[in-house]
Amino acid sequence: MAKLYIVPTPIGNLEDITLRAINVLREVDFILAEDTRTTSHLLRHLGIEKPMHSHHKFNEHATVGRVAESIAQGRDVALVSDAGTPGISDPGFLLVRKCVEEGIDVETLPGATALIPAVVQSGFPCDRFCFEGFLPQKKGRMKRLAELATEPRTLVLYESPYRVVKCLEQLAETMGAERRVAVVREITKRFEQTVRGTIAEVLEHFRSHEPKGEFVIVVAGYDPKAERDDEDVDTQTEE
Repeated sequence: MAKLYIVPTPIGNLEDITLRAINVLREVDFILAEDTRTTSHLLRHLGIEKPMHSHHKFNEHATVGRVAESIAQGRDVALVSDAGTPGISDPGFLLVRKCVEEGIDVETLPGATALIPAVVQSGFPCDRFCFEGFLPQKKGRMKRLAELATEPRTLVLYESPYRVVKCLEQLAETMGAERRVAVVREITKRFEQTVRGTIAEVLEHFRSHEPKGEFVIVVAGYDPKAERDDEDVDTQTEE
């Protein structure tokens, strides 16, 4: 029986792809790509020639039915995004849901994602964490941050380089400037960097160093004991 394969692709370093993923891309009948130009570059690097069709957030509602029908007719299909694992802040959910509804097998390969390396190297607890992906850009953004301010688990956010400073300012406003944070950029790439410190310290860094690249922001979970200790210190200082 044909199936849908969810295939993670490198988030930067092209060597971060599994042998299994390469074999699947070679063997499927066609590949669904978020951006065919980006995927063409990867396929050339791997020496793979395969028909591709666009599958992105602007057309996925219209295409999932046709794709599911193709698989039902016996054609194996691989879904890739521009980088990382499809469905994680990228197109994929709608197609997976359609295939599940139609009784079509879905096989998800493990592989590259910015989420896991960032949370592990942040230095914060990673046995449990809260992944929020991209926050709303405008409506509901501050409300969501306020709700997350008392989340005890490590918090993980994706952010555009154009909004990193603004995001850190909003985190300071809702969670306090002394909350610990790790901002990880360009994971697996040549200029990979992790900036750790309080939100105030990291904010100052990115105010003086223009944010460039792909960013993951990892915020320490809410610790009421630490907050009480800070209040005690402030009280003693005033006295």
